[in-house]
Amino acid sequence: MSKYIILEFLFLEQSAQWYRDVLGIQLLKITDDPFAIFKVNEGAFLLILVPTDDETFAHFTINNESAFSIGFTSPELSEFRQHLINNQVKVEDIQGDNGHSYFHFYDPNGNKLQVHW
Repeated sequence: MSKYIILEFLFLEQSAQWYRDVLGIQLLKITDDPFAIFKVNEGAFLLILVPTDDETFAHFTINNESAFSIGFTSPELSEFRQHLINNQVKVEDIQGDNGHSYFHFYDPNGNKLQVHW
């Protein structure tokens, strides 16, 4: 196994542990490809982490502002935000929009995510 593949696997394993331990998402397995496959709740939705050396993220920009592509819900928005802060996660302030509250946060690889209620 090459040094590159070993490093790629280690970084993927660290990211997978973060999603499992900090966000509480069920890690199904880390494959040899390597991919980390998560089951999100009881639905048919899977979240799959794919390692890359490219400077790329799972979010995009609108008018040069980053926009999230993956969102979560939590009825305890403030408590969840504090949980993330306690786990040294980069978080933004809670914002409101027409009775809807949300904030953005970033995974260890810099991917922008959102939680709302």
